[in-house]
Amino acid sequence: MAAYGLSSVAGFVDAVGFLMTGGFFVSFMSGNSTRLAVGLAEGAPYAAVALALIGAFVAGVVLGSLVGRRAGPRRAPAVLILVASVLALAAVLAGGPFAFAGLLLLAFAMGAENTVFAQDGEVRVGLTYMTGALVKLGKGITTALTGGDRLAWAPYLLLWLGLVLGAAFGALAFTTFGAAALWIAAAAMASLAAAAFGLRIGGAAAA
Repeated sequence: MAAYGLSSVAGFVDAVGFLMTGGFFVSFMSGNSTRLAVGLAEGAPYAAVALALIGAFVAGVVLGSLVGRRAGPRRAPAVLILVASVLALAAVLAGGPFAFAGLLLLAFAMGAENTVFAQDGEVRVGLTYMTGALVKLGKGITTALTGGDRLAWAPYLLLWLGLVLGAAFGALAFTTFGAAALWIAAAAMASLAAAAFGLRIGGAAAA
């Protein structure tokens, strides 16, 4: 269940970031990579925005992995505290003259979030991008149709739905509160961090 909640927060943050930037992503780096490539081909200045977001995301993965490695069995709560703190700082900056720095912090936070479920240095569950989940959804449906596990597809559908519903809520929150909607994401992530302390989510994973 933790993965679905984290995916929902990622969708929320990505929708807010998308609306704030007018079409860039803070969690979906495949989309930004395409925008980077098209921008470079067209000689458009927005390519620099895409590249900066990608760099911030990768930096978040690096720091999240380092924090998780240091935290050991407390990997999940440690990484989630990091993510919640960065989201809160992004919320402070996003509504003022340093809005772009806030957006970079959002991408950084989403990169770090993807290290919550890691084992042997590999990410077990992608929380901010759904292409892999949709591929597994299709394979699970195939398994069910050919006499295998009838519910093998369900977790991946729920993961995708979590992100989509979170994004819809994020869009509505941004329409109502503007950049201040990011405080909702920071609070949600802080709550998940607190829950992770009790449930030991991802506690056995290694960086």
